[in-house]
Amino acid sequence: MTPAAIKPVISTDALQAIDVRVDTIESVTDIAGSRKLVKLSVDFGDHTGQILAGLKQERAEPAEITGRQALFVVNLAPKTIAGELSEGMLFDIGFADGITPVLSVPEAAVPNGTRTG
Repeated sequence: MTPAAIKPVISTDALQAIDVRVDTIESVTDIAGSRKLVKLSVDFGDHTGQILAGLKQERAEPAEITGRQALFVVNLAPKTIAGELSEGMLFDIGFADGITPVLSVPEAAVPNGTRTG
C-alpha cells in the first residue's frame, strides 16, 4: 500500500467538533436486501443506539465483532439508509486505502462513552 496524500490542514476547533467515543457492540444484525450493510446495536454508556456499517463485504462473519469495543463518531445527524436508522459511524481503519478494514479499538477496556482526544 502507498499512503494517501495528507488531507488539507484543519483547525483544532474543526477537530474538536467531531465526537469520537469508545462504545461496545452488543449485537450485529443482517439487513435483508442489502449487499453491504449490517445493523450494530451499540452501548453508548448512557443509552443504546444503532449504527449501520458496511461490513458484509469486509468480513466473512460480521457477528464476530459482537462484544468488542470500538471507536464511533456519535454526533453525526441520524440518517435512514435501507429503511433503517443510523445514529453515527463506526470508525475503522483501512477501507479508504483499499485494504481489509479492521476496527479502531482501545488497547484496554474503558467505560462505554469514553471520549477520545
